[in-house]
Amino acid sequence: MGEQIKPMGSGFLVREVGSERIFAPEQFTEDQRMFAQTALRFMNDEVLPRTEAIEHPDAGHSTMVGLLKQAGELGLLMIDVPESYGGLGLDKTTSMLCSEMIGRQGSFAVSWGAHTGIGSMPITFFGTAAQKDKWLPLLASGEKLAAYALTEPGSGSDAMAARTTAVLEEGGGHYVLNGTKMWITNAGFADLFTVFCQVDGSKFTAFLVEADRPGLSTGAEERKMGLKGSSTRMLILDNVRVPVENLLGEVGRGHKIAFNILNIGRFKLGVGVLGGCKAAIEFSARYANERRQFGQAIASFGAIGEKFARMVELSWALESMCYRIAGTMDATIEELPQGAPDYSARVMDAIEDFAVEDSIMKVYGSEALDFVVDEAMQVFGGYGYSCEYPAELAYRDARINRIFEGTNEINRMLIPGMILKRTMKGQLPLFEAIQKAEAALAADKAPLPEPGEGLERERFLVEKAKQLAVYAANQAIQRHMADLKSQQELLLLMADMIMACYALDSTVGRALQLDTKASGASLKLDATRAVVASHYPKVLSNAEAILSHLAGGDAAKLALGHKTLDKLSYRTGLDGVTIRRRIAAATLERSRYPL
Repeated sequence: MGEQIKPMGSGFLVREVGSERIFAPEQFTEDQRMFAQTALRFMNDEVLPRTEAIEHPDAGHSTMVGLLKQAGELGLLMIDVPESYGGLGLDKTTSMLCSEMIGRQGSFAVSWGAHTGIGSMPITFFGTAAQKDKWLPLLASGEKLAAYALTEPGSGSDAMAARTTAVLEEGGGHYVLNGTKMWITNAGFADLFTVFCQVDGSKFTAFLVEADRPGLSTGAEERKMGLKGSSTRMLILDNVRVPVENLLGEVGRGHKIAFNILNIGRFKLGVGVLGGCKAAIEFSARYANERRQFGQAIASFGAIGEKFARMVELSWALESMCYRIAGTMDATIEELPQGAPDYSARVMDAIEDFAVEDSIMKVYGSEALDFVVDEAMQVFGGYGYSCEYPAELAYRDARINRIFEGTNEINRMLIPGMILKRTMKGQLPLFEAIQKAEAALAADKAPLPEPGEGLERERFLVEKAKQLAVYAANQAIQRHMADLKSQQELLLLMADMIMACYALDSTVGRALQLDTKASGASLKLDATRAVVASHYPKVLSNAEAILSHLAGGDAAKLALGHKTLDKLSYRTGLDGVTIRRRIAAATLERSRYPL
């Protein structure tokens, strides 16, 4: 294993699987596990027993506010806040582990995340020393609670089209803010809002706005499909005077704050929904063992077992992807000089370097959770549709994740664009990977390794998946370089190939590091092979779809495209049925995520 290779954003596409050390849950420290246990105990002892009160809140959301204050007392609001400002300043892995545990209850997870993530992080990374001194200790302790106000009625995914205005008063002491924000999480009880406005009509800028400022008000609570326990309101700004010292960052540079904070939100969402996946596996496995039909527990039916195997497979892939990037970020940040005046900016740059992976985790994770809760609902059958059972709540709460933090469609279109941008800047040697794929096409078809106890076949298929992805994407880019942004269907296909490659590279890379004699290793190898069996064909299918489209109905070009694909396409030869039976048996025996 090449442990000394420096991590690189999007490097999974251009480096051989296993060439760099992948951080994984097998490497958690005792301190990291301790914080995770603290968060899990808090969820099990304090939050989950109050689910009914959370989901049917009073006007002030007193249960939610009280639980957030309790979380503050336990240190669960200060993980990402620097020690010098009253926080713990812990690593990203610990932060993500706690996010996973808190993800077991949707409404609380969203409220907690809105405060600790997009609510507090703008000040942590972009605030002045005075702003940090004033606000971070209060936010870290939970004495004050935060919210983030970006979206407007007329600008959802197009955040830069905001119409809320900020006009500097004569004398220059205050800005006057006017406009409306919507879908603001924590709006009903937040003490501080990060609000994005247009200064002079076109300079997108962020301000810190206290909730008690005259002219600031909130609308009624939104009547939502899910997350009913979280406060979501419209924020109304009517001639709100804000002192110039509340300007966050620089005038006209609000996009840097907005987009970078969204990156943080995306990777935290990815691991938060992992917690939701594991919780759904747990409560539906318990039910499957208890529910009897035709004289036996439904857990004994192969059709039910198949569902659990698929749920675990996706969760294993997501877990491998999330903690890989957490460890990579930590390793990168550890090398930065903490005393440097631009330390926060360097940390943000390190996080931004992995923006592709952040978008992948958001999209893959939200869709994995949707699959898991949908299958959990099916396990419960008619009872799943009843509010008396947990599947109904999980099903409703999960749906918003595909819209949060930039819709999945927007993120899918961002992924190929960001990779191409990194390549053109010389930050990613993608052209070398394309040349490698073309060399494989020019040579005789390589034989598929024989199946065995090791992972040689799986490693081989991962590399072929990456070659398929970069080759097909390059063909599309060459054809549509001038109008690539308008080829949204192709961008979606490319993004799905890239996401599958990241899942393949992360799971196989993690599995290559396993101590095969350790307890549970064989089941983790099964989960890895299940990922390969399902994800490699997805890459092949999407590559075929792209090349077929580029052929434009020309039979000769279509035949040439298929001949090209034949050089990189293989039947996996993996016995998915037997593999998934073993995963299902372990899951149902333990009534939980078994890995």
